Amino acid sequence: MCGFVGGIYNEETLVHNERLDRFKEANLAIEHRGPDDEGYYHDEHVSMAFRRLSIIDIEHGHQPFRYEHDRYIMTFNGEIYNHVELRELLNSWGITCETSSDTEVIIALYAAIGKDVVYKLRGMFSFIIWDKVEKTLFGARDHFGIKPLYYIDRQDAMFFASESKSLLPLIDRLELDKVAFQQYLAFQYVPEPMTMDTHIKKVPPGHYFIKKAGMSKCEFTAYWKPSLKPVTNTNEKSAKDAIRNAMTDSVEKHMRSDVPVGAFLSGGVDSTITVSLAKKLNPTLKTFTVGFEHEQYSEVDVAERTADILKTNHTTVLVSPEEFIEELPKIIWHMDDPVADPASIPLYFIAREASKHVKVVLSGEGADELFGGYNIYKEPIDLAMWGHIPAWMKRALLTTSSHIPDGVKGKSFIYRGCTGLADRYIGNAHIFKETEIAKVIAYEMNTSYHTITKPIFEAASHLDDVSKMQLIDMYTWLRGDILMKADRMTMANSLELRVPFLDKDVFKVASQLPTSTKIANGTTKAILRKAFEDIIPEHVVNRRKLGFPVPIRIWLKNELFDWTMNLLNNSPTEHIINKQYVKQLLEQHRLGKQDNSRKLWTVITFLLWHSQFIEGNIPVKTNKQQVELIK
Repeated sequence: MCGFVGGIYNEETLVHNERLDRFKEANLAIEHRGPDDEGYYHDEHVSMAFRRLSIIDIEHGHQPFRYEHDRYIMTFNGEIYNHVELRELLNSWGITCETSSDTEVIIALYAAIGKDVVYKLRGMFSFIIWDKVEKTLFGARDHFGIKPLYYIDRQDAMFFASESKSLLPLIDRLELDKVAFQQYLAFQYVPEPMTMDTHIKKVPPGHYFIKKAGMSKCEFTAYWKPSLKPVTNTNEKSAKDAIRNAMTDSVEKHMRSDVPVGAFLSGGVDSTITVSLAKKLNPTLKTFTVGFEHEQYSEVDVAERTADILKTNHTTVLVSPEEFIEELPKIIWHMDDPVADPASIPLYFIAREASKHVKVVLSGEGADELFGGYNIYKEPIDLAMWGHIPAWMKRALLTTSSHIPDGVKGKSFIYRGCTGLADRYIGNAHIFKETEIAKVIAYEMNTSYHTITKPIFEAASHLDDVSKMQLIDMYTWLRGDILMKADRMTMANSLELRVPFLDKDVFKVASQLPTSTKIANGTTKAILRKAFEDIIPEHVVNRRKLGFPVPIRIWLKNELFDWTMNLLNNSPTEHIINKQYVKQLLEQHRLGKQDNSRKLWTVITFLLWHSQFIEGNIPVKTNKQQVELIK
């Protein structure tokens, strides 16, 4: 696991000290992604800088990696889990690798088959390869977007990086994208490929790109997209066996490492499945969980019981409100863009503890999207009765219910029953409705979240509602929230996180499952639970999903109330945010009139982000020169 920054110039340029210094600054900004080693490459067309966290082939994995007498130069972030098999394939072609590094496998495959290399890879990755002969830069991002890849396309050059903060020394200044901010208020994150800056974009997951030296345009091509193709006559036993085999193989591949591998363990079924399979491969497996002082916001007792039954070497982390506030600015900085998911905070703390014991951890991310694990996926079944009510009556009920105050029991049920899925579902989180966004922002609204979801719904028109919801989450929530915080919070602590559920072979099995096997008997992930019910503890099999919950609802009424009010008052964002409206939300929440915790947290996260990335109040000690660059 590593980080890199690279650039290709549209005209030949001499390598001046200014370019060298800027790339050193850019590389220093992501030191946390790779504290073990650094490397640089420069020529008249290309510059590359690299930070390494040594996981596989510790001795020979230095980057930028040079291949075929320096014709090819590569920087790579991620892991290729089938690198052993791919090396054997190369050997069968008469190509011998000099190292056991998965980096060499990628570049050797590219030298042999070009852009088709992406179809061979099984893993998480973002990389760029410079071909000095063809004067072509080739790059790609993995299928699901597990590993990030940002870019800036300027008139004179194009730059790529593992984190957007690494691009700051290469641009004049950050410029808030007001459209992205509106989308953020709806989703609680900025949907890809946008970022909160107008200049910086993300390479979409499942895409590769080609950029020729000179003034040519960078060409992006999709090599993979998530699609669901349910098989209606699925045999339950065959489905369970297929799931079991795919996950067992995936965990085995994800355990490949030259350093110790541990695992996160919550009270849910996903992490328990992962740990159960990993424990068979590593009898001394170390597991980690996190919780808070409020009992209803902690799964520590369940996780500890699971760890005791599975006999793992278990560590528990408890987070206090004081620690929460102290580390929050650093968490926001590492996230790059604001992500208002409170679960980021416990993930940061558990990663910090785990990094003291291991360099790699497994996690259960992705199971909910692939196997239908979110409770909201039961909604189409709960709303089935509305299918028998005439459209005119739904319109009348919807109009009448609009006069009912938010939070009154029954209003939400009427809204959901009378509103089509494409008009109400934007993903697992829906923070502010568009009428509310218009009240939050201090400028004229000029976008809609439907611009993000409409193309996905149109492509999924042949699927049932639950499958449509899954696809929406795969294209938005999974990329923008789940994987974003997973990468940033672990890499902030120089820890590599691996997600065995997000494997293309596991996805192939999951994509063929009909909804009836996933949402059944009043539960979610029904077929996944059945597939592993004999190896995971009974108290977990049918347990409702909680994850790592955070007590912000309680804290915003007490410990965080004055802190939030001071943050609002002192933030120079009157031109962006209607502070008076936000203060009303805070007061309503304090008095218990409405639970506005998620809405408030979305605003709070943005204000902290603005303080750092726009105002220049950086909370980390490294690379102080970036403060001036941001300003």
